[in-house]
Amino acid sequence: MLKQKTLKGSFSLFGKGLHTGLSLTVTFNPAPENHGYKIQRIDLEGEPIIEAIAENVIDTSRGTVVAKGEARCSTIEHGMAALYAMGIDNCLITVNGPEFPILDGSSKYYVESINRVGIEEQNAPKDFYVIKKKIEFHDEASGSSIIILPDEQFSITAMISFDSQFLNAQFATLDNMEDFAAEVSSARTFVFVREIEPLLRAGLIKGGDLDNAIVIYEHQISQDALDKLADMMNVPHRDATKLGYLNDRPLVWRNEPARHKLLDIIGDMALIGRPIKGRIIATRPGHTINNKFARQMRREIRAHEIQAPHYDANDAPLMDVNRIRELLPHRYPMQLVDKVVEMGANYIVAIKNVTSNEEFFQGHFPQEPVMPGVLQIEALAQAGGLLVLNSVEEPERWSTYFLRIDEVKFRRKVVPGDTLVFKVELVNPIRHGISTMHGFAFVGENIVMEATFTAQITKNK
Repeated sequence: MLKQKTLKGSFSLFGKGLHTGLSLTVTFNPAPENHGYKIQRIDLEGEPIIEAIAENVIDTSRGTVVAKGEARCSTIEHGMAALYAMGIDNCLITVNGPEFPILDGSSKYYVESINRVGIEEQNAPKDFYVIKKKIEFHDEASGSSIIILPDEQFSITAMISFDSQFLNAQFATLDNMEDFAAEVSSARTFVFVREIEPLLRAGLIKGGDLDNAIVIYEHQISQDALDKLADMMNVPHRDATKLGYLNDRPLVWRNEPARHKLLDIIGDMALIGRPIKGRIIATRPGHTINNKFARQMRREIRAHEIQAPHYDANDAPLMDVNRIRELLPHRYPMQLVDKVVEMGANYIVAIKNVTSNEEFFQGHFPQEPVMPGVLQIEALAQAGGLLVLNSVEEPERWSTYFLRIDEVKFRRKVVPGDTLVFKVELVNPIRHGISTMHGFAFVGENIVMEATFTAQITKNK
């Protein structure tokens, strides 16, 4: 089981804000398990903290802006992308102004700093949300769409299209997050010359220049007009007759703009609050649709907060019925675990195939066979017993006994033909032979029951 990660140490980056032009310092700090991403405005009274989640986004017109009350922070997406792509789950970010510094318009320096300070594995499990069905979002007004499909890991394809001879149709794909540093992190943001004057008049991009954005000059304007824009941005004058990319620094890749859009998607998906296993296909993405989709994903996660473990009947079990009989004293008709398919230090996944031949169906009930709730609890407890026995030497010489059952909930009937998938986790480490566990029973993707129980492990041979 993969574990959560945080930074081994803190790092700071310095630079000007894209929109404010202010000199800013942003510092990324280690954070405890299950902390997530949080941004702290240390320049404001009380040093308020903004949780970096999709619902806290208040503006997406020229970047991603999060806020809580009067505190807000802009241009967070490049830093968020670096954290998410590098596998960081928990981080407290402090900043001394209303936005992150733009740096060179990419995630490059964030990634380099993360690699420099290192990444530390924590004890809590990484809480992936596994995409099990197609989810899609369309924006009819913009023609943008985002689709996410089931996949074994997180991957993205971004497709962009502009009415421009220099930037028409491009796509970029990232199949493995391990390639983010080399293939995506250096992709810079981009802007068209025709967009610059309205942005300046709106009081934005005060810190914009040719060092932190790709500037595309596609429609000729007068020399005076271009010189005026250059003066407003404090950049050298250019020949107004020469169309194309105005930057002295060449493109890192021919499809650098598409790669930057991919970077932005990752940064905005980081605000979902949980790592995802699924494949995103984005057409004409932007911060607005990215945020709408991230909000939709958070609603989806809340509706399916507890996910059924992955179970493939073709996979060889870790324990078959014969091995289970060596460890548990139960026999027919009370052996209620058929196999164990996954196990870690603090969890187990086990299977019970419920058939019409179960003895208890003769009386419960002949005309409407339903598995008794007490036997569902017993099956869950047997799975838990196998988990705690896995922690001792010579497990065949030990037994586990119920001490207490709490918080039992039954959500739907279990009937012949159902395959019960049990997932049991230790609530606390085993101490003095006593263990407390919480478990769920699933049929398909649905929870059918759950319970918390305490057991004692005793050496009997």
